[in-house]
Amino acid sequence: MVLIDGTLIHTQRRTGKADRRNYSGKHRRHGLHFLALTDEKGRLIWISAARPGRTHDNTAARHDHILAHLRAAGLGALADLGFRGLDNDILDPVIVTGYTASRTHKLTPGEKEANRVLAVGRAPVEHGFAHLKNWRILTKLRTDPARATRLLRALLVLTNLEVNR
Repeated sequence: MVLIDGTLIHTQRRTGKADRRNYSGKHRRHGLHFLALTDEKGRLIWISAARPGRTHDNTAARHDHILAHLRAAGLGALADLGFRGLDNDILDPVIVTGYTASRTHKLTPGEKEANRVLAVGRAPVEHGFAHLKNWRILTKLRTDPARATRLLRALLVLTNLEVNR
């Protein structure tokens, strides 16, 4: 079992029109979006390529073929509601997300409890992101996503060395 989530690393604005792609309307900040897989203890296993900040979790997961890789490895993943609709296989789901309420459909007590259990199980992925975002160099980034990917992967190695000491 792995945990998957996406996050935005806040960066400085770039000059020119190249900047617009890095603006996240959800966070109202400029940054780079990436996905990460962690184990159940919050240790980072894998980081995707950095993408512009406006990228959605589902879009990034589809571009990285996360679902196919998890199926091939025989793994399941816990994910937040940002990944809802990615795995439509009802009989053998690989990615488990919570339930959502709407105006016409209120959550039952069982669905609320399932969401609580899922949130508790997903908490370590946020700790993994926190360890990675402690590197101050990430706040000074002003580069394109391709160069930032190399930096993120190097920081992944350093973070794992630091956390696992």
